[in-house]
Amino acid sequence: MVDTNELLSLDELEAAGHLRTGRKHVLSILVENKPGVLTRVSGLFTRRGFNIDTLSVGPTDDERISRITLTLDGAQNPIDQVTKQLHKLVNVLKIKDLEPAETVARELALFKVAVDAQTRSEVRELAEVFRGKVVDVGRRSIIVEVTGDRSKIEAFERLVRPYGLVEMIRTGEVAISRGREET
Repeated sequence: MVDTNELLSLDELEAAGHLRTGRKHVLSILVENKPGVLTRVSGLFTRRGFNIDTLSVGPTDDERISRITLTLDGAQNPIDQVTKQLHKLVNVLKIKDLEPAETVARELALFKVAVDAQTRSEVRELAEVFRGKVVDVGRRSIIVEVTGDRSKIEAFERLVRPYGLVEMIRTGEVAISRGREET
């Protein structure tokens, strides 16, 4: 046991698991499309104290296989341990920790923004600047769909919040390796 009043070196912090790399990990996990698989995969991370930042699941070109895209922050060693344990799960077919520089990642967000006759056109113009799409227009609100990386979504949110952000929903990140390599 370590005395909490004592200063620790970086090596001691890392050994104790208290040092995070700040590196975002994007895990692409191919699984059999069967009930309970998502629960087992996410439970493995939960039991080891990882906070999952985003989680997205969807079908692949093969209806028997789904892709789980999971983003989290963590030190390299614990991620390696968890991925080794994931490989042991019966329904897990393939796992890849995608390198950010070699990955195309996107997120989708829907923003319901309060508008009146004067501000409706301003919000539409903002949507155009962000290559967003107006998907619904009401008398007192407008819904805009924006797709892009996290910083783009957050920048759009900051700009529309002063108009009155009624509601917002984000999908979580989906990612794929660049080039012809399979994941």
